[in-house]
Amino acid sequence: MSAYLAVIGECLVDVVHSETSAPKAHVGGSPFNVAVGLARLEHDVVFAGRHGEDEYGRMIARSLRAQGITALLDADASPTSVAKAVLDPAGQASYEFTLDWTLPPAAALEKSFCALVQETRAEESPALDLLHTGSIGAMMQPGAETVKGLLHRARDVATISYDPNYRPSIIPNREEARDQAEEFISLADVVQASTDDIDLLYPERTHEDTMRAWLELGPGVVIITRGSSGAMGLARSGFVDQPAFSIEVADTVGAGDSFMAATLSTLRGLGLLGAARREALQDITASQLTDVLSTAARAAAITSSRFGAQPPTAAELGAALEEGAEPA
Repeated sequence: MSAYLAVIGECLVDVVHSETSAPKAHVGGSPFNVAVGLARLEHDVVFAGRHGEDEYGRMIARSLRAQGITALLDADASPTSVAKAVLDPAGQASYEFTLDWTLPPAAALEKSFCALVQETRAEESPALDLLHTGSIGAMMQPGAETVKGLLHRARDVATISYDPNYRPSIIPNREEARDQAEEFISLADVVQASTDDIDLLYPERTHEDTMRAWLELGPGVVIITRGSSGAMGLARSGFVDQPAFSIEVADTVGAGDSFMAATLSTLRGLGLLGAARREALQDITASQLTDVLSTAARAAAITSSRFGAQPPTAAELGAALEEGAEPA
């Protein structure tokens, strides 16, 4: 068994309401989607996200099992978090959240990780290559403080990745959200955000200026996704511009999370994950970063070609990369 890739953050159930159909429930949450994306790319994944002992919590537990993801936390007595999405006649969604993001202390989570490793591994090599977080799980208290503490502990063994995925409806104070995001960025090795995130957090400066400012906080790689315009990456070796791939779009739900999962998977394939490889990640070449962004853009395109957050399997992504269609 290879070392785990771990994700900590929210999992919730999206309940979609529209005028033309009965409500439909889907398991989601950005960190959950990243965990699924990594599992479909054939990595051993452990996920730390809370859910309740209720119908929606059981739906989440079934989804984790179906993807072969190891759940670190058992169901608790609080209700499962829910995002109610109401679609207008044009298909645009407005959201109402019912959230609980209370976690055990960071020390207890670390102990749970260690116990899991002892149960499943006999090797002496590091058992954790990556700890990813972001979105509500890294913004909303009290759990965000626990996540931050766990990242401090995990940096000694693992690469840290972070996606702010900022939601003003949950954290309306932009200055507070920006300060929180920058604390996490200073702990991270890989940072990915969308242009929507950047525009909300830093409306006064360009995307490129934000990328440079974030790189100075310590990460080895900073990536900005731009939807149909592709993505940009920045490392100490330079700047990379990646066009999107041409595809018939069904919807874009989960595309950014698929991009992140494929980014992390490709970095692992390059041998750049794990604390022992932090210096090598800092020295990533422009050619390597180009490969990372191209693969991730392909994964996001596949996800956008089908309805819902359905990231590609390793076989699907491999076939698409072999096909080698030109970017849009």
